[in-house]
Formats: sequence, C-alpha cells, structure tokens
Amino acid sequence: MPYPRLLTPLDLGFTQLKNRVLMGSMHTNLEEAPNGFQRLASFYGLRAEGGVGLIVTGGISPNAEGRLAPNRALMNSTRDVKDHQLLTKAVQSADGKICLQILHAGRYGYHKQLVAPSAIQAPITPLTPKALSNAEVNQQISDFVHTAVLAQDAGYDGVEIMGSEGYLINQFIVRATNNRDDEWGGSYQNRIRFALEIVKQTRQRVGPNFIIIFRLSILDLVKDGSSLDEVIELAKALEVAGATIINTGIGWHESRVPTIASMVPAGTFANVSQLVKAEISLPVVASNRINTPEVAENILNNEWADMVSMARPLLADSHFVAKAAANKPQAINTCIACNQACLDHIFLNKIASCLVNPFAAREQEFFLSPTLQPKKIAVVGAGPAGMAFALYAAERGHHIDLFETSGQIGGQFNLAKRVPGKAEFMQTLRYFKHQLKQHQVNVHLNTNVSAQQLGTYDDVVIATGTKPNTLDIIGIDDEKVVSYRDILSGDKVAGNNVAIIGSGGIAFDVAEYITHGKEKTTATSFANHWGIDLDMQNNGGIKDAIAEPSLRKVYMLQRKIRKAGADLGKTTGWIHRTTLKQRQVSMLAGVSYEKIDEHGLHINIRKKARTLAVDTIILCAGQTENNPLASTIENARVHIIGGAKNAKNIDAQRAIEEAMFLVTSI
Repeated sequence: MPYPRLLTPLDLGFTQLKNRVLMGSMHTNLEEAPNGFQRLASFYGLRAEGGVGLIVTGGISPNAEGRLAPNRALMNSTRDVKDHQLLTKAVQSADGKICLQILHAGRYGYHKQLVAPSAIQAPITPLTPKALSNAEVNQQISDFVHTAVLAQDAGYDGVEIMGSEGYLINQFIVRATNNRDDEWGGSYQNRIRFALEIVKQTRQRVGPNFIIIFRLSILDLVKDGSSLDEVIELAKALEVAGATIINTGIGWHESRVPTIASMVPAGTFANVSQLVKAEISLPVVASNRINTPEVAENILNNEWADMVSMARPLLADSHFVAKAAANKPQAINTCIACNQACLDHIFLNKIASCLVNPFAAREQEFFLSPTLQPKKIAVVGAGPAGMAFALYAAERGHHIDLFETSGQIGGQFNLAKRVPGKAEFMQTLRYFKHQLKQHQVNVHLNTNVSAQQLGTYDDVVIATGTKPNTLDIIGIDDEKVVSYRDILSGDKVAGNNVAIIGSGGIAFDVAEYITHGKEKTTATSFANHWGIDLDMQNNGGIKDAIAEPSLRKVYMLQRKIRKAGADLGKTTGWIHRTTLKQRQVSMLAGVSYEKIDEHGLHINIRKKARTLAVDTIILCAGQTENNPLASTIENARVHIIGGAKNAKNIDAQRAIEEAMFLVTSI
C-alpha cells in the first residue's frame, strides 16, 4: 500500500477513521451565502468522496457575541439543525465523517457585542471588548455545550472546540489577555478552567460516543504566550476532561510571524506536535503547510503526530487522498499556499476558492460535464490561462492543440518558480504537464502558429499573455536597463546597486529574488529568520530573530504616493514588506524619472532632484496585452482570455478562472 502510515485507519475506540487525514477547518463564506448550505454540502461531499478520513467545518459561533462579524453563521437554535443536516448527510453518504467547529471570536470580533476575559483590545481589531462577568463566563460555557448538542442532533460525528489562534478560549489561557483575579484568572490552573469546563460539560451532555477535538495552541507566537510546560499541562487535563483528539494550532492571528504562506517551508511546524504527543495518549494532529502525501507520510513515520491536518490542499484537490491511495501523487493538484483565492477572498467578503482549482466551493455552479458536440480547438499560448483551458476542455471531450512559442508550458509560472518562497509553482507545472498528457492534449512547443493554420479550427483561444510596458525615459536603451523577465529567467544578473522601477507584485518578486541568499530556505533557517522557537524553550515559542543580510543595495521606486505593494494580498503583503524592510530595501514613492546615464538613474522625489548611483535598472512598470493574432484569424470563432484580453492587474488566479468561465460555455 502506498503511504502506509497516512492511509492506515485510526481507531478511536467507539469509532474508526479510515485514514489519518483530517480536513482542517476553512471558512468559505458559503456559510452565509444564499443557498450556502446546499453549496457547502456539495463542497464537503466531494471531499468525502475523495477519501478524506475526517472533515472539520468552518467555524460556527455558539452565540451572537462569538461571531467574527455581524452576519457570520451561528448554531444556537433547533432551527439551525436542518441546514446542517444537509452537510452531515452529504459527507456520511460518501462514507466520510464530519465534525462541526465551534468558534468564539472573543476580542477578535468585528462588531459591538464582542466580549473577552478582560477588556483588552486586540491589535488587529478596532473595538475594545467587554469583560465577562462570572455569570457571563458560565453562560458562554453553556452556549458552547448547547451548540455541541445541536451538532449531535444534526448528525455530526463530533465537534472541534476552537481553543487556539487567539480566539476566546486562547484569550482565557494566556496571561497577557487575561488579567482577571477571580476563579477564571490569575494562576494557570484558573486560566485553563474555561477550556476544561467546556470540554468536560460537553462530554457529559453528548455521551461517550461522540468525537471531541480540541484545537490546542502549541505555539502562540506572541509575547508572553504559553510555555511548553503549560501546553503539556493543558493537554493532559483535556485528556482527563474527555477530549478525543488534540489538533495543534500554530500562531495567533495577531502574530507577526508567517505560518501558512508559501515562503514557510513545508512541514515546518509538524515536529512541534511531538512535544505534546510524547506526554498524552490521545491522538495528536500535526498542522500547517502539509501539502503533499510525501510530507504527510514523513511526519507520521517520524512519530511527530498520529494524524495530519490539511485544509487548503483539499481546496486545491478534492481527491488528494484517493489519488495518494491509487499511488498517483503526480496527478494531485498541489496547494501552492498563495492565499490569493482562499484567505484573501475571505478578507474581502468573497466566497473562497483556489487559484489552481477555481472549481473549489463552486461545485454547483461550474463543473466539467462531457460535451455532446466535441470540437477541434486551438489554444495559442501555454501560460496559466492557456494550459488551464486546454486541460479543462480536453476533460470535457474536445480535441485540443496547444501551441507555445517557447520550449516549455507555464508562461510566467516559469519565472515565479525561481522566486524564493515560490518554488511550489513547480508542483503546479508538474500537475499540468501530467494532466495534459493524460487527457491527450497535443502540445506543440517551440511553435509559431499562423492565422491561416488557425482558420482550420472550430474555435481558437488566444492566451498569449502580456508583454512588459516600455517607459519614455531619456537613456532607456542604456545597457544597464533590463526587464524583470531578463532577471527572473537568469538571462541577466543584477549588479550590486539596483533600482527597481515599479512596486507591484512582480517588483516585490524581483526584489526578493535579488536580495535573497543562495542557500535554500529550511525549517531551521526560516525559524531563525522570523524568531520562531521550534523547541519551545521560550514562552509563546518566540525568540530573537536573526536578520538575513541583503546581497545588494536595492531601491524600489513608484510614481504614486502610497505604501509600496499596496495591492499585494491582504494575508501576504505584510510578509513581503517586512522581509524587504529587514534587507534594507529603500522604498521610494512620488518618484518621477528624469534620465539614465553613466552616473545612474536621475529622479525627482516631490520636486527634489536625486541621482541613484546604480549599475542595474530593472523595469517592473506594468504590462500590456500581447494578442497580435486575434484580429487576423478567419473562419473560426476567436476567444481571448487572461492577460491577452486585459493586462490590467492580471494574475494567475484571474487567468485560470477565465479559462474555467470559457470552457463551461464553449
């Protein structure tokens, strides 16, 4: 059997999980959308069909005070049971198991009813919470228990009690957010009493044959967080109180340490789970940045955990487990941890989906039904839009020729994969190469196709992407001026003093590329760089960070007067800005460009002249559409997608999404 540890059942005594994969909690915003529970049923049901051992829902609050925002989903009434039965039936009919996550935001809420153990404002929210009275603390416990009972009535196999990430339970546990002097504060034993009473009273109400997962914060990654001894003490007490499984939580939301973004090496935090596993007999779940069956199997083989939690990897591929079981890892659409269509969408109050799988959370809207009229279709350009359309169309049964002028598919993915922290793009390229071959797409590399040739097809899809903008600056033809493609492709090497014209996503990628050291980032070097104490010798798992020196002196320039990288993703932009600040990249706004000569780049910043003595100037000043063929093709229906259609703010997410929109209508 491939991946024998990952695919081995886990006996919980009163029930058995068919493998060691837990689908971690993800709020998709379907919970609050029209017909959201029907759509969620399709979403979870497909993952159950794909072989997941145990699914945990997105966070559902036990009362109005516990919501993250005013419109977020609650489960505190028998009226809620019917909606949730749609989910449990969909999963269990596919031989899966599902738990409801009960989440109380505490001081992390964005509404006027927020409550917490103490009236201490969170650094990431605008409001100060009301401190709970003793009676109100007991009411909160009762509300948790009531929601667990309703979950049992709805047919759930269990609940996950969210005790990490800095939410309400975590706020009781840590002294920095709990300055009470009653039975719920003061000593550590008093501060963990809230968590223990929730688990104890829940177990009393739901009986012995119901899964209770407790999400335990092992690494708070905030100042004055829990110590290792405290975490172990709580884990042991949770076992006595009646928990079934301990799921590990890494980092509070207010922590300024990356925990799930692409620059975090896969499996970085998994070995921390063993610090708890060694002390209790309950199954322990490792989490964060586990995105391949090989990484998961290694964690289990090392005895770091009994299960692995994967959330976004199951957005990327609903049949991750089934493909692993069939020993077809090359067919897995791997999560690249970009956050663009999942977490960033959530922060924008959109429905979560996935860059590499735009069908995720849209299972009832978009699907690849077999075509009744197979067409002969030419796709010009094998970048993200072109290769995605070619694959999806072939899956529907169309006959596809994919033409690419270069020697490889992937387009700008081939540049992105060279950027430190974005090596996972190679996984996406591996997936598409494999799937295009499996679905018999005819891939023509190093090929310039003519309009006359394209006229013999039923439909032609133009996905030829973009070309860099040129700038009207005196001396722009100087040999020291290069494009971002020259640098990221490795065709040219930047000098010791560099000016980057532009401050968007590509400019940040280039800056990361030219300032990063040669060594591959490992879990240890990443932890040292961000001040993470993976051995938990310090409270909260934080230590002094070791700054990584820059290889070059770099200036990043923009015309607009605003923060550099203002359009970067909500959940990752701060990481990129912090990294470049640590490497002393100078970010200058309000710049006008005068000329380029032997002295460097002459600029004005708010009418003050300045000369940057640089030996390389890298142009990252936007892109324009590259579609010269589109207007010359006759006798075929022509469609334009991706950057070739609209270069403004184009990224891989939009390109692949447009491929999906087109393929379901062609």
